[in-house]
This record gives sequence, C-alpha cells and structure tokens, in this order.
Amino acid sequence: MNIGIVCYPTFGGSGVLATELGKALADKGHNIHFITYQQPVRLTGFSANIFYHEVRVPTYPLFDFPPYETALASTLVDVVKNNHLDLLHVHYAIPHASAAYMAKKILEHEGIKIPFITTLHGTDITLVGKDKTYAPVVSFSINQSDAITAVSDNLKKETLLNFHIEKEISVIHNFVDIHRFNKKPIDAFKMAIAPKGEKIILHASNFRKIKRIADVIHTYNLVRQGISSKLLLVGDGPERPMAEELCRELGIDEETRFLGKQQDMEEIYAISDLFLLPSEYESFGLSALEAMAAGTPVIATNAGGLPEIVTHNVNGYLSDIGDVDQMAQYAKEILLDQEKHSKFKLAAREQATKFDIENIVPLYEEVYQKVLKATN
Repeated sequence: MNIGIVCYPTFGGSGVLATELGKALADKGHNIHFITYQQPVRLTGFSANIFYHEVRVPTYPLFDFPPYETALASTLVDVVKNNHLDLLHVHYAIPHASAAYMAKKILEHEGIKIPFITTLHGTDITLVGKDKTYAPVVSFSINQSDAITAVSDNLKKETLLNFHIEKEISVIHNFVDIHRFNKKPIDAFKMAIAPKGEKIILHASNFRKIKRIADVIHTYNLVRQGISSKLLLVGDGPERPMAEELCRELGIDEETRFLGKQQDMEEIYAISDLFLLPSEYESFGLSALEAMAAGTPVIATNAGGLPEIVTHNVNGYLSDIGDVDQMAQYAKEILLDQEKHSKFKLAAREQATKFDIENIVPLYEEVYQKVLKATN
C-alpha cells in the first residue's frame, strides 16, 4: 500500500507513535509518505520505502497567523496525486482530520478517491478539542473519517462522552518495540550519573502543567530523605523554569539532572530503577510503557488510560492525583525491597510484551484493508 501519514513531528506521544508506525509499515514493504512541517524527530536513518514531504506555509503581512491547515490540505492534494496514495492516516484530530477532509473533497472533484483514517491520541479530545473554538470542526471532521481509532479504552470513552460520534471507534493501543528497549545498562553511563551506587529515579515528558512536574520533584525529595538517589528529568517545555527553581528552593539541585530532549531513551531507561509519571491525565502513557519494556517499574497516577498499562502492586503502583506522600511511600517500598524490585521488573517487561509493535501494527493494517475495501 501507498500510505500517507500526517502527524506532529515533535517528541510528543502522537508524533512518536505515528513515526514508529510508519517505520514498521515500511519494514513490511509498504510505501510510507510522512507529511508534516518538519522531519519527525524519530525519523532517522534511511529506508527505501519512506518519503518525507514538507508542508511549507508562506508568510504574508495580511496574516497574523499563517494558515497551516490550508497549506496542509493543499500539500495533501499534491502528494496524493503525484504519488498515487491509497489512503491517508492522520494522527491527532486538530487540524489534521479537517485538513484531510478538505483534501478528500478537493480530490473528489478530480475523480480521485482517497479515504482517511483518524487516530485520536488524547489532548486533541480531552483538552483542545473540547474548547468551543474548535469543537464543531473537531466533531465534524472525526465523523467524516472513513475509520476512527483511539489509543486506549479510556480515550474512546472520553470521546464518546464529549462528542456526538456517529461512527464506531476502534481501540488500537499504543505500542513499543520490545527488542529496542530490552538493553543492558551501560555501566560507564550509570557510574557518571550515580558514582556511589545511588538509585536512579526517572521522569520524561513534555513538561506541561498536565504532567505535574512539581509532584515528581516533591516525591523525589521525600524519597531521597531515606534512600540515596538521583533524579533524572528528561524533556523540555513551559514548566522547566519552575522545576529548576523548585529544585534550588528544596536544595536538591545537585542531585537532580535536567537532560533536555533525548532521542535514545532506551539507554536512559536501562540505567533507571524507577519511573515516575504523576500526570493529571494520560490518554495512554507511552513513556510509562517504554519504561516497562526496559524493565523499569512505574509509579503513576490512577488517571486516564494509565491503569490499562500499569497493574497496581504487580508491575508498579497507581496513586491518586497529587498524593506525593503516597507516591513516595510506594517508591520506598520498591527501592528498599530488592526482591520486590526484581519481581516488578520482570512483571513490567511481561506486561509490555502485550503491547509489542509486532502485535499492534497488524491491527492497523486490518483497518487499512477494511477501509480500502469499503471505498472500492
């Protein structure tokens, strides 16, 4: 199949999943065309089956805000026509689904049928999509999709609760490449971070308010009082200045490292003893799944789709949102009990295998085939 993938090219979960899906489909012989405003961060290396098309948005004095959606729709029309695409798969509803619908209608006038699948990822529904400014367009364009998928049962429930959806939503969970994350720790790397054998506690996100970075720091501050440990914070975003200042106020800045955005997360997961994800909401929690694939137990909040990944007291713990005392207590239970830590590590890997890329990608292929059959 010739498949067009539209996504955000950033470190966020939707862009990561879309890119990894495209790469996996290319490995299976499909031709994949990524269409976005810059090359996706996970799109590295060379593949004869992968193509990248940049969406260029001209700037004119007339426009205070460049019309990206219009430029994207026009680029989609061009790519479909000149590369004979069979279908479009758009990730994150805003503005990709509406742009795909516009391109579809334009192409219909030229006698070209191009179905599109919309995959919902989270904040496009739970945050941005519910805004009255966007809601009518989001609802309409989702309903105009030839197929709709969501990355968790929770997100499907939230979508049906907040929008009048007239079509079936198929749940296809996010995935992880088990082989990629099953790595042995690099001793020299671990020694550089924890030279005295300290426990390494990790958090990775886009540092937005919904991730509750302050809770990560306060939880660690409680843990360090009884356990010699270091905190690694991976990522970047609007909450980073606050996080750095909080670490200084608590006097833990020497024990905390801000690593910024990182490509090779598997090396960092491999040296970590515990992963913290105290988010206010996660539609799925891809970073938690990646940590588990590396054998790192997770302490997360009982929010959104996280209970679909983390099984309480089996491969990690779930806590109420904002309960840093409880999260710290759970962290101490795992880190002070070597037998429990080893047991949780094995259980985390076992859980992650259920979401292995080899199990999930065929589900998307089934959706593609079904849509193409219905269109033709």
